[in-house]
Amino acid sequence: MTAPELSVLQCHIWCCLLSPAVVCVRQQHSHVDSSDSQYDRLYPGHIPTNPIQKVLLAVGSGVAALQNPYRHDMVAVLGETTGHQALTALRDRMKGDPEGCTVLTERPRIRLSTLDLSKMASLPDKSFGREYLRFLEENRVTPDSRADVKFVDNEELAYVMQRYREVHDLLHTLLGMPTNLLGEVAVKWFEAVQTGLPMCFLGAVLGPLRLSSSRLGPLVTSLGPWAVRNGRQARCVLSIFYERRWEQSLENLRQELNIEPPPLTVMATIQKAPSQS
Repeated sequence: MTAPELSVLQCHIWCCLLSPAVVCVRQQHSHVDSSDSQYDRLYPGHIPTNPIQKVLLAVGSGVAALQNPYRHDMVAVLGETTGHQALTALRDRMKGDPEGCTVLTERPRIRLSTLDLSKMASLPDKSFGREYLRFLEENRVTPDSRADVKFVDNEELAYVMQRYREVHDLLHTLLGMPTNLLGEVAVKWFEAVQTGLPMCFLGAVLGPLRLSSSRLGPLVTSLGPWAVRNGRQARCVLSIFYERRWEQSLENLRQELNIEPPPLTVMATIQKAPSQS
């Protein structure tokens, strides 16, 4: 690791450990020689770390995320520094699936620059692409908000983590969940079982603690079991080349992935919960 990269890493660590309320310093390499800046890097933006540095980052980001779950930068660091085994298992599942193998080979990205929004808007209602665009519009979210991976020391696993992040909003569409707290917790329960990522389990455990009793009841009795069941039985959601599925009906895609529609008995409760977007 070069001295400038070490300095950036130290900024991340101190930001995590000393002041969760302080925004992490942006990584700047304006004074780094071009040959030095690429030293030991496996992909653009990669910051190599040793085991001790990873532990410090994991602990610091974990504390920061616990204190403020909306610190998405800290949640991202936590996921990258604790998810090696889960990412390896996900990568292997993708390689064992023909479509997943194609995704790993072609490395598609879900960004505004790669989406044809006008074409998606012209798709019929209940098509996957039209419903995904509706989700983005109604919840005022953008795929460009997903942070780039920095601390995963394997180029292929870094892409798997990036793909997981960019697929998250697609899961909201597939599962029929809004971006309010109850909807996010349900998606996190699904993701925890489906991906095995430690940060997903952390969110699945801690998220319900912030729910009111009126929201917690439906989660425990209906929505939670539904999310866990579907997380277990569904095909690997990272193995789908979603960019080639926009015209497919949402119902048909759910059936293909073995995902059940959300329980109607709790949908009214979910939709009434305050938005977290």
